[in-house]
Amino acid sequence: MGYLDNSSITVDAILTKKGRELLSQGNFNITHFALADDEIDYALYNINHPDGTQFAGQAIENMPILEAFPDENNMMRHKLVTLDRGSTKIPIISNIGNLEISRNGDITINPKTDYLSGGGATGQVETNYMITIADRRLFSSLNAGAGNVINTDTYSDGTAVSATAVGTSFNLIATNNTSIFGNNTSLITTATIEGKDTGARKTIAITINKESTGGSDASGGTSGGASP
Repeated sequence: MGYLDNSSITVDAILTKKGRELLSQGNFNITHFALADDEIDYALYNINHPDGTQFAGQAIENMPILEAFPDENNMMRHKLVTLDRGSTKIPIISNIGNLEISRNGDITINPKTDYLSGGGATGQVETNYMITIADRRLFSSLNAGAGNVINTDTYSDGTAVSATAVGTSFNLIATNNTSIFGNNTSLITTATIEGKDTGARKTIAITINKESTGGSDASGGTSGGASP
């Protein structure tokens, strides 16, 4: 990691392994982008600056910008969103916590958003949610409904890869392959759920146990076996 020179406007793009693979095949096309303010400490805004209010944001403007790095768990965690005028609360994904399932077990994640329009309403559903699984090797099926199945491709060297899909409900079936566990009794990956309307974001841990006894429904019920 490094710091970019803040004296000029710089666009610094770092491709993931998958991105470099697509670029080499001539299939790399940027269709979406997001903005974030991970580096900004708004507490440094000083309306009582001794040189006048025009310098209130000087400390923020002089903060170094982090160099891009391809890790969605640590990069761009605080994306910029647009809320309705008069909003008093930041939307959050409220009903999902860490999960534990068994090999070949399945879970269904039904995200809901509190304060969807910046007001006080809770438990609402956005137009769509995006889910990103950090290590898709641990799942044999990842379905977001309407035929939107998360890409199940893996690299030939067996490297862990992430996978993303969009929907309002996500069904995940854990792998039935015991060899990936090696001597471990369980493996852990993360799932990041993000609301497409609000940018509300939550990351949870999913533990997959080597012993196969069933799965759990992330909305509170059970699916395919015993609840963890």
